[in-house]
This record gives sequence, C-alpha cells and structure tokens, in this order.
Amino acid sequence: MDLFSSCKLSRLFGCHFTSLTCKCCLALVTIALFSRAIFPHSFPGYGVIAWNNLDLILSPSLLLESDYGIRRDKFLEVPQIVWGLNNQKIAFARACLTARMLNRTLLMPSLSASLFYKEVDRLQPISFDKVFQFERFNSLCHGFVRLGCYSDLRNQTGIHDLQKGSGRKWTVERDLEQLKQSSRGFVDKYEVIRIVGKNPFLWHDHWPVKDYARVFECLVLVDEIAKEADKVVSKIMQIGRKLRSKIETVENNFDAEDSSPRHTPYIAIHMRVELDWMIHCKNLEQRSGINQICSSKQEIIQRVGNIVSSESPTVAYLAVADSLLNDSSILDGWKKGLLPFEKKKLRVDEIYNKHPYLIQSAIDYEVCSRADIFVGNSFSTFSSLIVLERTQRMIRMGITSSCGIDVRWPSYAYNIPGESNGPRKWMTNMSDSSLKAISYGSNAISC
Repeated sequence: MDLFSSCKLSRLFGCHFTSLTCKCCLALVTIALFSRAIFPHSFPGYGVIAWNNLDLILSPSLLLESDYGIRRDKFLEVPQIVWGLNNQKIAFARACLTARMLNRTLLMPSLSASLFYKEVDRLQPISFDKVFQFERFNSLCHGFVRLGCYSDLRNQTGIHDLQKGSGRKWTVERDLEQLKQSSRGFVDKYEVIRIVGKNPFLWHDHWPVKDYARVFECLVLVDEIAKEADKVVSKIMQIGRKLRSKIETVENNFDAEDSSPRHTPYIAIHMRVELDWMIHCKNLEQRSGINQICSSKQEIIQRVGNIVSSESPTVAYLAVADSLLNDSSILDGWKKGLLPFEKKKLRVDEIYNKHPYLIQSAIDYEVCSRADIFVGNSFSTFSSLIVLERTQRMIRMGITSSCGIDVRWPSYAYNIPGESNGPRKWMTNMSDSSLKAISYGSNAISC
C-alpha cells in the first residue's frame, strides 16, 4: 500500500460533519459542556490539556477537528529522518512528541532505507508506511499523538518555516521557549509548521522516557517484514529442537526426534565488534573518560558464557552487521553448550540480502526482542531500545526489578561486568526524565 492509498483509506473512515455519528457526537459534546457549566466539579479536567504550563481550552468545533485535543486541521512537518533504524525511531518519536506539544498532527515523515546519512543523494527515502503500519499506529496512539497525510492539507493558510536552533548557545530552555511561542500567536495560525534544519534525533529532549515508550508501543511492523522475522525465529527454534533432540536420543537411547513446533529457548547477542563501531567506541571512551563502552570478541564470549548453563545446548543468535564485520572468527571459542549462529550459518542470509539496510535492521530487532535472553551493549541505541521494550514487557507482568531474581525476559549489558564475571543485568529506568541515557548510552544501568 503506497502513501496515497494508505492516507486515502484513513480519510475514508474519517468523520464527516453531515454523518449521523458526528451529529450524535456533537449532541453529546453540547450536553457535556452544558452539564459542566452547571456542575463544574463533576467533570475535573474535562476539555483541558496541560503541558509545560500551557492550557488549551477545547471548544466544540475544535473537538470535532481533533483526537481528544490533537487537532486534525493543524500539522507539523519535519525533515527526512536519517541514520540507523533505532536512531530513526527515536527521531520519529521526538517529532511526534513535538507535534503533541504544539497540539498538531504530524505529517507522515519519510524514513531512510540506507545508512549513508552523510551522502544526502544516497539516502534512499522510504515511506513510513512501508515499514510500520500507518492505521495501526493511529489506532494504538489514539488520543496521544497522531499521524496525518499530505492529502489532508487544505492549503488555506500556507506554511510557516521554523528554524531549529543549533550550536552551544542554543540551550534546552531556549528550544522549549521556541516551541511554546510556536504553539500560540501568529505562528499557530498557519496550517503547517515546517521545521527546517537538523535531524530530529539531534533536537533537544523535553519528554520523559515513558512518553517515548508510549510512541514506540504504537510502532508495529508491516506484515511483510514481520513475516520475514518469523522465518528467522522459526529457523533458530528448528535448529534448537534438532540439537536438543539429538542429545535426548543419545542420553535415553531411543528415538526422541520431535518435529512439534514447541517453544525452544534461544539467546540473542547484539555483538558490536564491527570495524566502524570499534573506531567510534574508542573515540567515545576517550571523550567521556568511561572505559566500559568497547568490548572485544573474547570479552563478550567469556561474559555471555557465564550466564548460560551447559546442561542442554542453546542456540545463540549473533546479531551483527555482516557487511561491516572485519572478523570472520566470531563463531569460534564459545562455551560448550552455547551454539553460535549468524545469518550465513543459519542460512537466512538470503532473507536479509533482498532488503535494504533499514529493513534488515528491523528484522534483526524483532529476532533479538523475542529472544529468551538478550545481551547487548548499553551504549548502542539498538540494544537500548530492545531492553526498553523488554522492560515494558516485564513491567506488564508485575516485575519492576530484575536484580537478584530470575525473570522471564532477562537482558544484560556485556560491556559492564556483573556477578561472577558475567554481563550486568539491565533494565530501563522508566522514570528517567529524558531519553538521553538511551539515545547516547550509559553505564548506569540497574543492578
């Protein structure tokens, strides 16, 4: 489904003022407002959205043009989103939260299929709805943030270009003040505010982790990509079942071959040992004075081996950027019982090779996210967002801390030593006031 058809479908199910449903809605709004006027204390907070000391009083006409306060007739446009998949997800969420603060609908942005973020002519733009489900996003994020289409524009008041500040003098406070000013006065009269300047990933952060997490929860891969991830996970489990079946056959001296599709545990390791990463992490260690960012192949193998028992064979999926890898021996030296597989050995490289970088990364993200155990680097946005998602999963199960206990979806950071020379247990601090620890990494993780 292309951008036009996706947006056309969205408008098809939109509410028209002449419809019976909307007439009923208007009647209910009128009754509610009348009741509030008579019984003001019976409806605390009704019709008011507060953010950063700004209050928006909703009128009946505005409610009809909004999703519980998110206006459908005012829009925010942002630059093409670039860099790696998870930097793009953060940039997208930041654009959504900026639009929310301005009480506007975010025009569906363009993502980047390639990783060549410095060569603008090689960015290979890709529509958002080619990666994530457009309608599903608006359904899950209903009332919080909203995506719109360029076909929704009425072209009545034109476009206002808003230059995002940059440089050392452009502080978080100045950026916040700019957004506040843009939410009222003459700027707010424009149908479209178009932000020009740097990538949204580099914008100042004004929102807590839980707000970002709310947006991330609404990002659902399109079926075509999700099915590719299913194939990879299925292959991993198939190999795991065969390996365990062979062990059972030898130990019990009978045919234990089992082709049933039962769940077979596997571990996923985001193994950052690529040449570009090693250069980046060493520079980062020098600038930050932190020596827990880079990890050698040997260090990763040793620490990961200390969290997995050797009682039964376990498949370890190595998520690594093969095209940037400068070490062909990553499959050697692993602990007995821990059986490493990368794309080629797993024979799924053909699945990945037919897709651009962004889709390959999205498939790997799903495979790692679904793993029984995940081990990554706390200074990687890829690892950090996976741990955030797994943390939310545990919180929904009533688990608020993984320290000192066995949990269903454990995550670890191999770049930070933990108990018994293993990797440190890792959960996202959902009460953080900003996404800085995830955007740029941290060695301050739980346990």
